[in-house]
Amino acid sequence: MIRHALLGLIQGVTEFLPVSSSGHLVLAAKLLAVNPPGVLLEAFLHLGTLCAVVWVFRADLRELARGLTRRGTLERRKEIGFLLCGTVPIVVAGLLGRNAIEAAFSSTLVVGGGLLFTSIALAAAEMSRIRATRPALRFVDALVVGLAQAAALVPGVSRSGLTIAAGMARGLRPERAARFSFLLSLPALLGAVLLSFRDALARGTEGIDWGGITVGTVVAAAVGILCIHALLAIVRRSRLWGFSVYCTCLGMAALIAGLL
Repeated sequence: MIRHALLGLIQGVTEFLPVSSSGHLVLAAKLLAVNPPGVLLEAFLHLGTLCAVVWVFRADLRELARGLTRRGTLERRKEIGFLLCGTVPIVVAGLLGRNAIEAAFSSTLVVGGGLLFTSIALAAAEMSRIRATRPALRFVDALVVGLAQAAALVPGVSRSGLTIAAGMARGLRPERAARFSFLLSLPALLGAVLLSFRDALARGTEGIDWGGITVGTVVAAAVGILCIHALLAIVRRSRLWGFSVYCTCLGMAALIAGLL
């Protein structure tokens, strides 16, 4: 039960803060001799973080849903189009590069490089903050942020960090870039949940600790909600530098460990 709660805590924190959940999972397994969660538990942990995004942005999602009806505004319909446009790159990358991506999860060097790349992206985002003043999203912005999300399939590359950095680099206001980043994460998280459930069902569910899985899912959701609010506040207050330094230190440690 404690292990499940700990895994839920790690998932909730690292999924949304710009430090790479996949990178921490690999390093925990490689460097700390911690077994990664099983496929079914992984599916439920992703489900917990998916629920966190849905809860925090429930008002936005209601407005987007209204955009599909007659009462919907052109602005909401355009935003739905932006989300679809931004989702295409990760779908293509996931389908074409799944084997290579799965292989990358066995490499500490790849994780180290991914974390350093995340560090550079976060630092660049802060340096571009003064020019990031545009509130309106464009299709090119959605595509660039979508490409950044696809790049985050590589372990060690933070999805939230890279997508927010890409939005700010395009000139979007930090809070606008963060909001779009989180909404764009919904299709990606839903896809991860469905794939994990498919793999889990193929392997069977006998002997599953459903109580532990429930605890892990609830913890992931609750911690995820807190971390989303925390990151939104951090982005507004220009405090991404700390995450950049953290990713640099962890990335260097991973590279050294991989070379030894």
